Amino acid sequence: MVQPLIQLEIIIVRNEFRRALISLLAVLVVATLALAATHAFAQSPDAPDKGIAVETAAAREARLAWWRDARLGMFIHFGIYSVPGRGEWVQWNEQIPVAEYAKFAGQFTLTNFNPNAWAETAKAAGMKYMVLTARHHDGFCMFDDTGNNFTTVNSAAHRDVVREYVAAVRQAGLRVGLYYSPLDWRFPGFFFPDLQLANAEAMRDQYHRQMKELLANYGQIDVLWFDGGETDWLSFNHDMNNSHFPERKHDDHYRGRFSWQGEKVNALLRQLQPQIIVNNRAADVPPDFTAREGDGALGNFDDKNPWELCTTLAGAWGYQPNQTPKSLKSCIQLLAKVAGRDGNLLLNVGPAPDGKIDPLQDSRLREIGAWLEKCGQSIYRTRGGPFLPGRYGVSTHRDNIIYLHVLDWPDGKLILPAIPAKVVRASALTGGEATVNQTDRSIEISLPLSGHSDMDTVIALELDRPAAELKPVEVDKL
Repeated sequence: MVQPLIQLEIIIVRNEFRRALISLLAVLVVATLALAATHAFAQSPDAPDKGIAVETAAAREARLAWWRDARLGMFIHFGIYSVPGRGEWVQWNEQIPVAEYAKFAGQFTLTNFNPNAWAETAKAAGMKYMVLTARHHDGFCMFDDTGNNFTTVNSAAHRDVVREYVAAVRQAGLRVGLYYSPLDWRFPGFFFPDLQLANAEAMRDQYHRQMKELLANYGQIDVLWFDGGETDWLSFNHDMNNSHFPERKHDDHYRGRFSWQGEKVNALLRQLQPQIIVNNRAADVPPDFTAREGDGALGNFDDKNPWELCTTLAGAWGYQPNQTPKSLKSCIQLLAKVAGRDGNLLLNVGPAPDGKIDPLQDSRLREIGAWLEKCGQSIYRTRGGPFLPGRYGVSTHRDNIIYLHVLDWPDGKLILPAIPAKVVRASALTGGEATVNQTDRSIEISLPLSGHSDMDTVIALELDRPAAELKPVEVDKL
C-alpha cells in the first residue's frame, strides 16, 4: 500500500502545483492587461534605475484623444487676489508685504461660491473641460494642505474649494483640470536659488508634498496645468550672480545648484494619475502639450505637436470689476483660428471674491455655446487643415468633410487650390446654399450674400475620401 500512496501524493502535489501555476499566470496576465490599459508605458532602457517610463506613440495618441477632440475649455483664476480685484499679480505689482497680503484670506468668505453653477456655465458654453487655479504664485492654496495654513480651509470661508470644484465638474460630465504653480513668492529662494538654497529647497519640498496631495486625494484629475515651474524662470530669468541682475540671454540657461527635481514629480504623477495630461511649464516633467498665452500668441499651424492657446475673456486673469468681455465675434473667430491651426482654446474667467462669475461674462459664454449648438461639428473632434490659415480664414476637417471657416469673404467667389479629392457635396452650416465648381486647378465656391456671416461663414465640403489623407495646402499663394 505504500507505493500507491506515494504515487497518489505525487499526483496531488503535481495537480496543486499546476493549479497554483495557472493562478499565478492568470494574475500576471490580469496585471499586465491592467498596466497596459492604464499606462501603456514601457520601461526605458536608458534609465532603468530611475523607473522612467517611455510611452508608445499609439498609447499617447489614445490618452490625448479626448483632449484634442474637446477643442474648448474654461480656465478659472480664483484666489484671495480676487478680494482687492486688481488681477492675480496684485501682490507682486504693488509689492504688498507677505503678512499684509495674507490678511485678504480673512475677507475670502465665498458667500456665492457655487461650483455647480460654474460647471453649468461651462457646459452651456460648449466647453468640454475646466482648469481651476489650485494654487497661484502667491502661495495661497485652494485646497487643504497638511503642511501649510495659507489655504481656503483656514480662510474666512473654511472650505476646500478644489474638492467642491472637482465634484461639481465631474458631476457635470466635464473633464477636471487643475492649475498649479511650484513658484511661491513667499520664498526668497525662488529669487536667489543659490544664495538662499535651503529656502529654495523648502519651496521645492512644498511643491512635491502638494503635488502628492492633489494627485492622491481628489480622485481622477485629467489635466495638470503647470505655471512658473521652469528652471529658467527662477529669479524671473535674471542672473542673480551678477550684481546688476541682468536678464539671461535666450540661450543662457540657469546652471546653479538648485533643482526642482521634476523627475520625481513626473514619476509620482504617472504613478498616481497615469492618464493625466500636462503642459510644458514644469522642469523635467515631459509635456503632453505646449501652452501659448494671450491672443497675440496665436502662432502658426501645427498639427504635429499638441498645443493650447489660453487667453482671457475680459481684463486680467484674476478678477477685475466692470470689465467688458470680448465680443461674440471676437470669441468665435478666435476659436475658429485656433481650431484651424490645430490647437485648443482655454478661455479664462476670473470670478468675484464671493465666487460668482460676472453676469456679462456668463452671458457671453452662453452665446458661444449657442453658436456651437449650430456649428459645433466644425470644431469638435476636428483637426486643423488641410487648407492652411490665410486671408480667407481657416479650415478644419473630420472624416471625409472639410469645414471652411470663412472669416473674410472675398468679392465674388472664394477660390481655393486644387486638392487630390473630389467634392461630392457642399453645404453652408450658417445658412444659404453653397455651390462648388471644381477643376484640376482650383475649387470655386459661391454663396449668396444673404448667406455670408460677418462672424464666421461655415461651409462643409464632403469629399470622396478621408480628408486626413490630404497634405496641408497653402491658400494665399494662388
